[in-house]
Amino acid sequence: METMTIPTSIIERLKQNEIIAKKFHEIEISILSILNFHDFIEKLLFEIGSKFSVPYTWLSIIEESNITEHIHNINNSELLKLSTAFVSRKQFSDITQNRLKPLLSNQNLNRFDTLIPEAAEYEIGSIAIAPITMDGTIVGSINQADKNINRFEPGIDTSLLEQLALKASLCLSNVTAHEQLKFLAFHDPLTKLLNRRVMERILEREFLRSKRYHIDLVLLFIDLDDFKSINDNFGHDNGDKALCHTANCLNSLKRDSDIVARFAGDEFVVILPSTNINQAETYISRVKQTLAQNPIPANNTKFYIKLSHGLSSVFEKRMDSSAMLLREADKRLYKAKKNK
Repeated sequence: METMTIPTSIIERLKQNEIIAKKFHEIEISILSILNFHDFIEKLLFEIGSKFSVPYTWLSIIEESNITEHIHNINNSELLKLSTAFVSRKQFSDITQNRLKPLLSNQNLNRFDTLIPEAAEYEIGSIAIAPITMDGTIVGSINQADKNINRFEPGIDTSLLEQLALKASLCLSNVTAHEQLKFLAFHDPLTKLLNRRVMERILEREFLRSKRYHIDLVLLFIDLDDFKSINDNFGHDNGDKALCHTANCLNSLKRDSDIVARFAGDEFVVILPSTNINQAETYISRVKQTLAQNPIPANNTKFYIKLSHGLSSVFEKRMDSSAMLLREADKRLYKAKKNK
């Protein structure tokens, strides 16, 4: 009986595929346990670039996707500038035609410019764009490029790129779920502000720091006027819009060192370190003025948000705890509402 001889070329190809499969497995293992976006992006792109000797690797993220906010919150902005590009869904769709399979090209490469990070300086001869998904929806792509025009020439087998995109998509879902849980542990789900529990911990820290170093600290307690009537007359959806609008206004006018939190219901707290009473009054006056100039449209009409507030300072008499600072501001808020 004759023994069938396997051609050397096939053996070499099998060996090469085994090596590539091992590299993919190593990448998957390295990113599988990562549960934050910064480390996920950094590790994923590093592993792809190093294991496959790809000069340029980066992500393109669709702005309207549910992962954009998490990625924008990454503290290391350099990572975003160099390795992440944000594009609109229309821009992404115009380039990829919403295809799920990888797109390869080595001609007319300027049409891919919107997918490349602005700070990146790539010399691209060929490019591979592998869409990544979450819950069946495209949220962006893993992109690879090379100076060599033949590296990602159209027509070559893209099955390995598809595997990579699939593994990245699965891991991305894990990271997103974990980040969302972590976010909800510290933030109010409606306004995205810090929640009361976190605010109280920060207030205690700032109170002790203020006492120790004799630094100004003011606490501002805020409440929406006639919030019930907003819900009754315009509906609870518009009531939610009023809360979010107020939160955005408080956030946009604060300094980086100030802390804005949702206390409960329609109540907000702003912690103002290194701030005296007069400066705090200036801040809340600007907030009220901004709200007065920006009504909320609702049901073919519009309504305005009005606020009441109470202030307390760490340097007042008998202000011997952060809880007292909070209670005193709350009392003054109640008095302000009563006098209206």
